[in-house]
Amino acid sequence: MRGERWLSIIGIGEEGVDGLSPVARKLIATAELVVGGKRHLALAASLIHGRTLAWPSPIGDALPEIETHRGRPVVVLASGDPFHYGVGDLLMRSIRIEEALCLPHPSAFSLAAARLGWSLQDVATVSLHGRALEGIVRHLQAGARILALSWDGATPGKLARLLTARGMGQSSMTVLEAMGGPCERVRQTLAEDCDFTDVLPLNTVALEVSGSSFVGLTSGLDDSLFEHDGQLTKREVRAVTLSALAPRRGELLWDVGLGAGSIAIEWLLSSPSLRAVGFESDPERAARAARNATSLGVPELRVVLGRAPDAFAGQDAPDAIFLGGGLSNPGLIEAAWTALKPGGRIVANAVSLGAESRLIAAFEEHGGELVRLEVSKAGKAGTGSVFVWRPAAPIVQWRATKPTVAP
Repeated sequence: MRGERWLSIIGIGEEGVDGLSPVARKLIATAELVVGGKRHLALAASLIHGRTLAWPSPIGDALPEIETHRGRPVVVLASGDPFHYGVGDLLMRSIRIEEALCLPHPSAFSLAAARLGWSLQDVATVSLHGRALEGIVRHLQAGARILALSWDGATPGKLARLLTARGMGQSSMTVLEAMGGPCERVRQTLAEDCDFTDVLPLNTVALEVSGSSFVGLTSGLDDSLFEHDGQLTKREVRAVTLSALAPRRGELLWDVGLGAGSIAIEWLLSSPSLRAVGFESDPERAARAARNATSLGVPELRVVLGRAPDAFAGQDAPDAIFLGGGLSNPGLIEAAWTALKPGGRIVANAVSLGAESRLIAAFEEHGGELVRLEVSKAGKAGTGSVFVWRPAAPIVQWRATKPTVAP
């Protein structure tokens, strides 16, 4: 035991032990237990004298075994920087940082940036390892530079097809394989021309995005981007609604009456740190909302098929709630208010007179703001060339913040 720091988390690259510092080598050589992927253990095999443990599936199953060695020297081997899309976060859920020493190796992002001459602060870094490929969509902006960790050797080809299908086939792709090792290879192509079929599983893809079809960076996306059956919070009202919901880092939204999913989707697009659960009783609409979320780059939207408020049972308490449907249920507003965290925000939109009356009652009971939203758009009068204003049905919106201390 070296003071209290019995756990050493060591980043190792494709060059193996040659890329390790003398301190890292000594820690591995004197460890009673060395944990890592099979590839990591093979790279460090010449130094290991203790027992080895390859990561099981799920990886978290190894934590009890690691903790049984508390106070005795243990090494966990990881790729590159263990605290950048690595195993460090998992370990720190049960082990105090005061008990650990981390010796990182340059990450795949750092190595790729060095090969390409890119400044990391100007690059979007994304992990596609164990994650939906569509998660990269939110980062696809004109001129953007993106570094993406691949899941396997098939990822570059899948990514190329996704880009081409979205009108971004002229984007430059660089595939960097096994960086730092004897098998390192760097190849560049256009997404629409990518025909690499022999990519090593350990690879990183660098993109320079070119095209014209991008998801906007602010709320109020064009309605045409959403597949819907008419059950859609329209663009102008959606922008106002997102403003009222006021997303803050790390928060959870409940979107009740999910419909096409537009509110939850734009909430998630505000920041990768946000979470959202959508409640929808109609299976077709639930499936449609999930497709919209995937298409727009937030496949992490969790859809709960069920009728509110019964479907609320067992869900994490939300920081914000949007009620876009189900207001005909007289108990829905109170159930949502009860579920909302203290200090949380609730926003509800009503079109019908019956729903409007319930919002007025909620406003009188809980306070907040009651707002009437009216939008008109120019349209042709009949078949001629004369344009007139065509008003949409007005929306009554109730906004309130739940007190942090019960009155």
